[in-house]
Amino acid sequence: MRETWVRIGVLMLLMISGTAPASGLERRIALTIDDLPWQRLDERAEPELATLHAQLIAALKQAEVPVVGFVNESKLEVDGKVQPARVQTLRDWRDAGFELGNHTFGHVDRHAMSLGAYEQDILRGESTLRPLLAESGQSPRWFRHPYLRTGRTPQARAALGAFLQAHGYEVAPVTIDNSEWVWAFAYDHVRDTEHDPARRAALLLRLRRGYVPYMLGKLDYYQQRSQQLLGRLPAQVWLIHANALNADCVGELIAATRRRGYQFVALETALRDPAYQRPDGYNGAGGISWIQRWAMAADAPEAFYAGEPVVPPWVMSLAGQGGQ
Repeated sequence: MRETWVRIGVLMLLMISGTAPASGLERRIALTIDDLPWQRLDERAEPELATLHAQLIAALKQAEVPVVGFVNESKLEVDGKVQPARVQTLRDWRDAGFELGNHTFGHVDRHAMSLGAYEQDILRGESTLRPLLAESGQSPRWFRHPYLRTGRTPQARAALGAFLQAHGYEVAPVTIDNSEWVWAFAYDHVRDTEHDPARRAALLLRLRRGYVPYMLGKLDYYQQRSQQLLGRLPAQVWLIHANALNADCVGELIAATRRRGYQFVALETALRDPAYQRPDGYNGAGGISWIQRWAMAADAPEAFYAGEPVVPPWVMSLAGQGGQ
């Protein structure tokens, strides 16, 4: 009897501290990684790319999490020619047991082009991916809209949806949206431009120490909003990118998320949650979380959207995005 009460007491302490879910509230999350083979590879030289690429995959394998990585095939090319070494990085993801999806060829904006042009970019984005997956008896089945821009009207979204379905794709939504890319840009900027070793090390450490708490703040925010909207916790889908920051931090990010009581599941498993059958009520120009889209369809009050964590000004400044 005494042991039973001890176990109950420990569980209550975990619940209060936020490191475990309350009884009956299962926390599940799927991890997705955009911009493979590497974020901004088409914009900047990355002399340590091979090392960082291997480090990111190793950290994910060690954490034993399912992953879907979304590919921009334009990044496989240099001067219009596909580079075998870059294609090999996709094989590395595949051979590590991770799924690969289509993120369009050129990371294009649905709202900046016609439906026909967008569809052609999707097809171009599988010219290497489809045969590469066929080597292991697979085919691409996931599609993620760049910038999470899905169409400004229900009709536009439906037209693209019909095209995707006809080509064997399912949309990969995002519920835990964030500005992780700003932190990654700041991290790259310090790595590229800070030549004082002590200052460089201090800034990189400060970014790493701030990044995981920021991401957990986003997780908490969307967890609270989904509980408020749905009356329960749905399976979540998290978006991050393939970059140096995550090569250094993804292991701790996953561990910290597990300490909050989350189980990492496959994207396919997460999307079985009935929440993903809810209508998308967003017709704006930007890209936002599906939780916010569902809230708009449900006519949630303006107060529902308040309180979302923002990137600190010092990080914005380091990333060249303003701030101070």
